[in-house]
Amino acid sequence: MSEYVSEATSAVWDKEVIGHDGVVMIDFWAVWCGPCRMIAPTVEELAKEYTGKLKVMKLNTDENPDVASKYKIMGIPTIIFFKNGQEADRIVGAVPKPQLKSKIDALIG
Repeated sequence: MSEYVSEATSAVWDKEVIGHDGVVMIDFWAVWCGPCRMIAPTVEELAKEYTGKLKVMKLNTDENPDVASKYKIMGIPTIIFFKNGQEADRIVGAVPKPQLKSKIDALIG
């Protein structure tokens, strides 16, 4: 993915997301999704800004339908925040960066 954003897959889900102590932001996306491409630079910026405080990962819903189904992902992009392995919040749709920052700040505060 990038220096700041890693790929989430079914194979690493339990270890990297559920087993992580702290806050993880997962961007559920797909290659064909226009709004997902729109929000991608924002996700990358947030990952860089919150390095060391927030783990940021992206999960391709077409390649990992089991995880998408488990979390009832009905529309993408969907961003789910996990804190200490538990879902803490979610946002559906491409939202402005300040809205994402406020969710992150509330969780890591």
